[in-house]
Amino acid sequence: MDFHLTDDQEALRKGTRAILAGRFSPREAMDAPGRLDRDLWRALGDAGFFALALDEAAGGVGLGLPEAVLAFEEAGRALLPGPAVATFLAAGRVPGAAEGTAVVTAVDGVLVPWLAEADTVRGDAAEAVPLRSVDPLTPLHRVPGAGRRASAEAVLLTAAEQLGSAGRTCEMAVKYAREREQFGRPIGAFQAVKHLCAQMLVRTETARAAVYAAALTRDETETAGAKLLADDAATRNAGDCLQVHGGMGFTWEAEVHLHLKRAWVRAELGRTAAEAEETLAEAL
Repeated sequence: MDFHLTDDQEALRKGTRAILAGRFSPREAMDAPGRLDRDLWRALGDAGFFALALDEAAGGVGLGLPEAVLAFEEAGRALLPGPAVATFLAAGRVPGAAEGTAVVTAVDGVLVPWLAEADTVRGDAAEAVPLRSVDPLTPLHRVPGAGRRASAEAVLLTAAEQLGSAGRTCEMAVKYAREREQFGRPIGAFQAVKHLCAQMLVRTETARAAVYAAALTRDETETAGAKLLADDAATRNAGDCLQVHGGMGFTWEAEVHLHLKRAWVRAELGRTAAEAEETLAEAL
């Protein structure tokens, strides 16, 4: 299977990264945690982010799931807040979702993100209660007794966000290891730090192969495996990146702890590790 990106896919990736870098900063978002930036949401809608997979006849971009995965990988890399997956999947079904003028969230599990900020809620959230979220940029509600109903596309796009976060924390760890010095040498020269960074890269690239493959095959078992690997890469990479940064990683000046907290939350959305393992076990 050839995972080399086409010129158009590379342009999509670079364009999405540029939009997010120019319009969003996790540090600035911390000034108003729990509040969604509607201007950013509309800007993403104007750029076609939410309408990527919508048919051109319906006003969309007319691309496929692989391209959506690339866009959501960049969203995860940038720590984009908001129910982007639910809004994307509602494009063409909920008025304003494709254009970014409506914010959509979905009750597809026990945890529901951004319920209070959503214009449309897909599913029954009548019994939802606020829950203190470990991630300050992802407000959560809990719906007691809600079953897991996330679609394969929702699971895969969440995995793509995790992949983007894993790649970003790997880059951050390598950059810091080159710059930070101890005993007159960059800490990246020490074998223990080298091993941490190498393990982060292996996790990221393994998860990338699984996520990209699932985007092409749309196989439910491969999607479960992709989510499992992406969750592992995102959470463990963020933890290792935090270790490379030392005490600096816990400060609000660094994004490392935000990636770790977001990875923890995403791991409970769509399909948990235990549920993905059960799917894989049944297939075997």
